[in-house]
Amino acid sequence: MIRSVALAALLATTSFTSAAVAQTASDPATETVAFATTDASDPYLWLEEVEGDRALAWVGEQNRRSLGTLQGDPRYQQLHDQALAILESRDRIPAPGFTHSGMISNFWQDATNIRGVWRRTTLDSYRTDAPQWETVLDIDALSAAEGKNWVYRGANCLPPEERLCLVSLSDGGKDAVTVREFDSVTRTFVEGGFELPESKGGVTWVDQDTLLIARDFGEGSMTTSGYPMIVKRLRRGQSLDQAETIFTGQPTDVSVGASTLRDADGVVQAVLINRGVSFYESETHVLNADGTTTQLRLPAKADISAFVQGQLVVSLKEDWTAPSGQSFLTGDVVAWTLSDWLADQSAAAQLVIRPGEREAIEGMNATRNSLVVALFENVRGSVYVYRPNPSGEWARTRLDLPQNVTVGVGSASDRDDQVFVSAAGYLTPSTLYLADAATGELAPVKSLPSKFDADGLTVQQFEARSADGTMIPYFVVHREDMALDGSNPTLLYGYGEFEVSMLPGYSATTGKLWLERGGVYVVANTRGGGEFGPRWHEAALQENRQRAHEDFQAVALDLIQRGITSQPRLGIMGGSQGGLFMGAMLTQRPDLINAAVIQVPLFDMLRFHRLLAGASWIAEYGNPDIPEERAWIQAYSPYQNLRAGQPYPEVFIHTSTKDDRVHPGHARKAAARLEELGYPVLFYENTDGGHGAAANLRESARRLALEYTYLSRRLMD
Repeated sequence: MIRSVALAALLATTSFTSAAVAQTASDPATETVAFATTDASDPYLWLEEVEGDRALAWVGEQNRRSLGTLQGDPRYQQLHDQALAILESRDRIPAPGFTHSGMISNFWQDATNIRGVWRRTTLDSYRTDAPQWETVLDIDALSAAEGKNWVYRGANCLPPEERLCLVSLSDGGKDAVTVREFDSVTRTFVEGGFELPESKGGVTWVDQDTLLIARDFGEGSMTTSGYPMIVKRLRRGQSLDQAETIFTGQPTDVSVGASTLRDADGVVQAVLINRGVSFYESETHVLNADGTTTQLRLPAKADISAFVQGQLVVSLKEDWTAPSGQSFLTGDVVAWTLSDWLADQSAAAQLVIRPGEREAIEGMNATRNSLVVALFENVRGSVYVYRPNPSGEWARTRLDLPQNVTVGVGSASDRDDQVFVSAAGYLTPSTLYLADAATGELAPVKSLPSKFDADGLTVQQFEARSADGTMIPYFVVHREDMALDGSNPTLLYGYGEFEVSMLPGYSATTGKLWLERGGVYVVANTRGGGEFGPRWHEAALQENRQRAHEDFQAVALDLIQRGITSQPRLGIMGGSQGGLFMGAMLTQRPDLINAAVIQVPLFDMLRFHRLLAGASWIAEYGNPDIPEERAWIQAYSPYQNLRAGQPYPEVFIHTSTKDDRVHPGHARKAAARLEELGYPVLFYENTDGGHGAAANLRESARRLALEYTYLSRRLMD
């Protein structure tokens, strides 16, 4: 059998531990001749020229070859049609957003509205089977009228009337956006209104004639991470160069931005400036009436999470001794009465939540009077309502949602205590509920119909022992009668950083294109994620990054040892940081896998900080310009560690020309290096799409069909 031969070899293989990684780092004395450890030793720097003629010619040739291979497979068209039907189906749940007026806002894409439509309806109408939607802005019509490939990035409407809105539009899916003032009543852009040119950054209303903006103001106004360093006040009628500077950060910061803290009636209680010192460390300043700013006495790792009944709610990401002398732990949620605290920042805080060792907060929102929290235990969720008592303490009640599922806290009303919450599982389609946080009353509003045949499928949770002995949970979705003989085509998904949790959820396309066809789907909850709170994330930061790679590898090995799959039937998939995960698996344990889908990846970790937004992630990975940190990064950086003579499978790498977050050069250089070393590789680059690798539903369907055609060829044939 497949399993017996493969397992014997695997059990004889030494685990690729952190110590082993350290031993593979290049000797500084020979670094100048090692591959791509300097600009001079990297033969593919020209592929970092995003719109360079030579680079685009290379991309064009790669696309022709890869699309010819994958789209020529007889399975491609059916997979594409199935994916497109799911993505464009009209029986999806329209994601609801409460407006201050009590209306429900939604952004919708389907076969008719490819780029999408911003629309709204009443709550009563939304709760019916056929809501009567009123179009606010049609992005397809706008794109046609202006000859643009606009991608809608949201609207920021001024409370409490919410008539005037700042609409963000991206050209082809980039993070950088153009901002234009829009009248949601007349449904037209305001003639002579606020308009900000394309840039990364943010904008917030102060009042109808005043904005706080963080943009690219020209030379010296952006951080080394490529984000705004300056906040300015822009008044109606002023040109951008007339805006008044109110705060300036440092070039080494990640970014600087502004926000307004408003009560449930839309009244501004404070204007806040956030200085992102690193990806995880920040300062929050209050803008005073005289134009000066005062820094709030918060820990560097903390987030302002909500404002409810005059209480400022803050989530702590590090242990902290407050100015009051109180001691708090990483993961705690605390609150102050805002007016008292601003007057005296040594005022005592009230502990609202202290998650347990295997618990994590995965979502939080505030209604008019309540704090609504999604709290997970061992990667299974519940929703709790917290309300401040007159004494200052917070009472807690639990909403009666299904157990052993993923729960989500959605939009909340600031007029009353209504809030949307959801529940879903790998095999359980999403159900949207409308909850009353005051009474606990819960009513289902909409349910997603089944999109694939889940009959005979089941979900199990297992644990794998990582190299340092830590137990790593993971979920397996499979047929109940699955043979434990290593013969099952298995797709293992991972991400593992930035405190992003991989929670159980219903994926119609994974179900239809993979599970229904006999595949097994696995999700690893490795360190670096947020499944067990900030400490689970911090365990894989910087010099400990290799732990997350070992966690992922441990799950792969555990799958094989259990007989769920075997090397010829095991594939992996991940995007962005997850693409780095895939590269580390490819270079460290290629003996475990026979396929890898590497999506919009990080790959050259010695240059990540010099490409687009890369410098903002130094807090996560370390700084390659510091020798000590460069050594641990180089030890796992996939681009530098690709070698000849290894059992690498043919991989599928894809990216987007317009990704202005993770540079497409990472993916391009990975493919070029693999080809140079003589390995087969499939590479595809979408000319639109941004970091999501698709600007519309049709592009998404094509990407999905390419991925699952590739996986079918590698793992099912």
